[in-house]
Amino acid sequence: MTLKFARLGTAGNEQPAVIAQDARGTEKYFSLLSLTNDIDGRFLAADGIERARKALESGELEEISAEGLRIGAPVSRPGSVIAIGLNYTAHAAESGATPPEVPVVFLKPSNTISGPFDAAPIPPSSEKYDWEVELAIVIGKEASYLSSISEAGECIAGYAVANDLSERDYQIPGAAGQWTKGKSLPGSTPLGPWLVPAADVDPGNLRLRTLVNGEIRQDSNTSDMIFDAATIVHHLSQYMVLEPGDVIITGTPEGVALSGRFPFIKPGDVIELEIDGLGRQRQEYYRAVAGAAQPVSFVSSNA
Repeated sequence: MTLKFARLGTAGNEQPAVIAQDARGTEKYFSLLSLTNDIDGRFLAADGIERARKALESGELEEISAEGLRIGAPVSRPGSVIAIGLNYTAHAAESGATPPEVPVVFLKPSNTISGPFDAAPIPPSSEKYDWEVELAIVIGKEASYLSSISEAGECIAGYAVANDLSERDYQIPGAAGQWTKGKSLPGSTPLGPWLVPAADVDPGNLRLRTLVNGEIRQDSNTSDMIFDAATIVHHLSQYMVLEPGDVIITGTPEGVALSGRFPFIKPGDVIELEIDGLGRQRQEYYRAVAGAAQPVSFVSSNA
């Protein structure tokens, strides 16, 4: 049985749930509150996915209605959001870069995580805001100085869809161009809608797509990744401690606005991103106002 884990409700008050199909193929939602207060590192580290599976199979979980409820990010605010750059050969080429021989690593603040359908702000002075559909890894147990790639695979709890929104003028050109500045903006990591357990996903063969105002921009497959999911986890564990609940976004395929083939994001644009088996995101974009408080949608339930 393929399960999908979600967090439902207003920002800062999300409740944990699991989605499963009945014998007729109808999706049903079940509360996880009898097992955990949230889908977070503690839940994942305590074998929460398998405990939820067993509780569902034994009929212990209460069925709930998700109608009208906001879908938040599928994991509560992670300790770390680690990102991999230039991890698809064609994207490296369109960026004018040589495909890397080792993973390119950078960090994003955990407060950039937002819900997959939350309205998305364009920074007040931004003219080159860009989309990036990415496969996200969610860590299920601590990983440090792992001895093998197979051991790394055992540390992956599951996968999700991510959008690594990037301001290219802040990121790249001139003396001020720095990846951290271009990748740390409020709401710049929409995540979800679901967390799908690793046992139910083939991360090496997933179609990824991005549509902007209904037109396809990115259409690729994770088989084109330079470094696969387990290799990335193994590599990162040599340089940092990965903790349960941490999120790794694994790079984007070709088709971003940086390529020069498409315009950058404008207020009013609608961007949809999807990965086979992991669901679909949809964001409507608006211009953030300088000096205004950020929307509560960026607040996490354990912030």
